[in-house]
Amino acid sequence: MTGRANAGDGRHLGQHPKVRLDAIFFVKYEATCSLKLMPTKPLDRLMFVQGGLCFFCKQPLPKAEASVEHLFASSNGGSNNDENCVACCKSVNALLGSMSLKEKFQVVLNQKGQFKCPNSVTSTKTATPSKKPPKAPSVAKTKDDKFAFVVANLKRRGNSKPRTLKTLTTTIASLYPKGLSKAELASLLQQLQSTGKVTVKENKVAYSL
Repeated sequence: MTGRANAGDGRHLGQHPKVRLDAIFFVKYEATCSLKLMPTKPLDRLMFVQGGLCFFCKQPLPKAEASVEHLFASSNGGSNNDENCVACCKSVNALLGSMSLKEKFQVVLNQKGQFKCPNSVTSTKTATPSKKPPKAPSVAKTKDDKFAFVVANLKRRGNSKPRTLKTLTTTIASLYPKGLSKAELASLLQQLQSTGKVTVKENKVAYSL
């Protein structure tokens, strides 16, 4: 009976039933794909497909500035399918809004092949060039340079020049915020008098610059 059962079953003793390898492969392939496929957000998919560039201006699009633009506006019945959506900056999305598809085409065509994102144009206008800080007036280092520097400063003061020896001394010292030794200060005062630039009489100062 065993032999007949095997025969009626279409199999011979000692043999395994035939298995379709292509069917096993297909089942394993589907299982592997289902594990790998992960649900993604529409914006992530669009950014990936567009290579991280804005659909309109083809410039790098930071994700923080990116948004989904419905070519056929959702307010006009447009679907959320990827075929109807593109990734662009929020400024362009707000600009196009609920325009008809014809109106959106007209906006793009008006750019004549050089689409300029409103966001980049605004940032260019508002950006102000960095101003270099004003250079601090150079302070003379050698003895002769210091003397010439003091004389030039006194000339620029006009009628506001110091009129007493005390105020002259204070004025010269203030020209060197990093400090001037007493010996250097005394040397400058003496040089001013020896060259006739300054005359001191009874603590009052006269100039011949």
